[in-house]
Amino acid sequence: MKPVPPATSLRRAPVQRRSAERLTRILDACADLLDEVGYDALSTRAVAQRASVPIGSVYRFFGNKRQMADALAQRNLERYTVRVTERLRQAGEDGGWRTAMDVVLDEYLEMKRTAPGFSLVDFGNQIPVGARAEPNHRVADRLTDLLSGYLDHEPDEDLRRVFLIAVETADTLVHLAFRVEPEGDQRIIDEAREMLRAYLARVLD
Repeated sequence: MKPVPPATSLRRAPVQRRSAERLTRILDACADLLDEVGYDALSTRAVAQRASVPIGSVYRFFGNKRQMADALAQRNLERYTVRVTERLRQAGEDGGWRTAMDVVLDEYLEMKRTAPGFSLVDFGNQIPVGARAEPNHRVADRLTDLLSGYLDHEPDEDLRRVFLIAVETADTLVHLAFRVEPEGDQRIIDEAREMLRAYLARVLD
């Protein structure tokens, strides 16, 4: 099981600081508007107006709203990785894989509840931004690379497969929890956590 290559949706990568800041404003505006109007009503013109940039600046980076949403999903994954890494650094290695799994799930739930636009885009699964399978493969690849050293496991195909199954399971159950309750049904989340622990224990204990 080879790692999925990183997705790229930018027409042109920002080089200067001002250009990078403009891209950040565009993605921030996209995230806010997704929460306000949803994906179907989202438009590049509305994003440009919200970000206070010329429409040409949006098209410099993105050909359409689908590419823009995909870039937001990529940014979400980068921010998620940073959050997980920092939490694991603070936790140390005393808790083993169970602590790592709780951090991975808890940070995902926190972003689901608080990050603008995340409930519609997350890491690319929620709207038509490409093949549905790819985002979860990328999350599993990222977690394999991030956690293999922490767990003292080789980042081989077996571990990659284990994390892919865990990510697919968590993805399905967390989205069920948030369909039942706006903030996530806690009983379903607790069941998902127990299911993940039981599965991972077979491999990681």
